[in-house]
Amino acid sequence: MEIASLGEFGLIDRLTQDITPKNTSTIKGVGDDCAVLHYPDKEVLVTTDMLMEGVHFDLTYIDLQHLGYKSAMVNISDIFAMNGTPRQMTVSLALSKRFTVEDLELFYSGLRRACEKWGVDIVGGDTTSSYTGLAISITCIGEANKEDIVYRSGAKDTDLICVSGDLGAAYMGLQLLEREKNVYYSQYNDLQKKLAAAKDASEIANLKSQISNLAQPDFSGKEYLLQRQLQTEARGDIVQRLREAGIHPTAMMDISDGLSSELMHICKQSGTGCRIFEKELPIDYQTAVMAEEMEMNVTTCALNGGEDYELLFTVPIGDLDKVREIDDVHLIGHITAQKYGHVLVTRDNQEFELKAQGWNPLREH
Repeated sequence: MEIASLGEFGLIDRLTQDITPKNTSTIKGVGDDCAVLHYPDKEVLVTTDMLMEGVHFDLTYIDLQHLGYKSAMVNISDIFAMNGTPRQMTVSLALSKRFTVEDLELFYSGLRRACEKWGVDIVGGDTTSSYTGLAISITCIGEANKEDIVYRSGAKDTDLICVSGDLGAAYMGLQLLEREKNVYYSQYNDLQKKLAAAKDASEIANLKSQISNLAQPDFSGKEYLLQRQLQTEARGDIVQRLREAGIHPTAMMDISDGLSSELMHICKQSGTGCRIFEKELPIDYQTAVMAEEMEMNVTTCALNGGEDYELLFTVPIGDLDKVREIDDVHLIGHITAQKYGHVLVTRDNQEFELKAQGWNPLREH
């Protein structure tokens, strides 16, 4: 179904008609000029992300359902990174004419699945036309007690540096998808050139058959890498475990642009240095194997890859025993005085300056 046949408001009604608010702070959701939210005793947290086709995602290898899920999760992750609880979300889309109503229903099914997982209400947004593909802008609203909020600026000398999960898998998943995409289109374009030059009917039929039967990539043994790239998960479970353990991080961020970049943000805003150890970086087996296959340094991938959406946080040294009791949390180093700089200690005990080399969306690529 063409979107134009429904119109803007008809499309909104179709995508949101059965959305029922679940949070008491949601007074009015979709259907009026503004959403109405009520936070009498809490601090309000607001984060916005914009995702552009061709920059942040490629519809060659991510379907719209996964894209909807990921678009929601990257925003929800920001709320968790402040030690808050996500509550509401607005969703704005700019669409070209190649998208159908059914495409948007797939996108919303993924978006709603992510919101339902963390109890987030979709309360509004906007839709408009685009001449350059799909653009997604999502704002997530959360809440927290004033004393519970964790900023990037609170890290102190001797604090422990921790990360959740493992690092570099999402980046290696992206490299795998890009490689297979390039292989596929190289074969496809070569066959198309031969087809354009062919004159014999049997040769033309044979080339058309080859094009329609081009082999799909075999991803067996690499499923985890694809999952980490295509199905992003916000680590609200880690936030909950920290609360249950009585641990209040001194600084925290989610790892969207790469560990090195995020750690440098914390150090800059906290006025500190840091010291992390290569041997302590958590790296999944599939990530290491893929890096070796692509002749890439796995430590570089873990430090600079991005899109892991794990949590990077610092805690007082007195919480060492508590942190060690939490599954899927890894101690990778400690905060130092600013004068000692930012240091990576390698497996053979050499020391190098840690540099922010993660994803920069405004850099020329």
